[in-house]
Amino acid sequence: MSPDSNPGSPPPHSFVVHIPDADLEPEPLDPRQIVAGTPEVTGKVVWESADGRQVRGIWQITPGVVTDTEADELFVVISGSATVQVEGGPTLDVGPSDMAVLRAGDRTTWTVHETLRKAYAITL
Repeated sequence: MSPDSNPGSPPPHSFVVHIPDADLEPEPLDPRQIVAGTPEVTGKVVWESADGRQVRGIWQITPGVVTDTEADELFVVISGSATVQVEGGPTLDVGPSDMAVLRAGDRTTWTVHETLRKAYAITL
């Protein structure tokens, strides 16, 4: 089963999503987050807990530089590459098949070299 079969509702069963060609929806960036370039973000939530604190999805960003304040997140890069600078912390170079963990409250600067697509699990 694909979560596309009943948009807006959690799937009633376990499911699989083919991440590389999943259809994503525009998620406009706050212009204050854009540092350089004209990056565009798209994404799709494929599962969310009843209380809204657990979110699973797919996210994509085109090349450019943006800032963000992170939630607790684990993600796996499917395609593309970026350098994520964590303020007061490490610089993470991520690319296909890399898994990364971000902590809630991390202030980050993402320099996206090639359009990056990731699968993520966030805890709010």
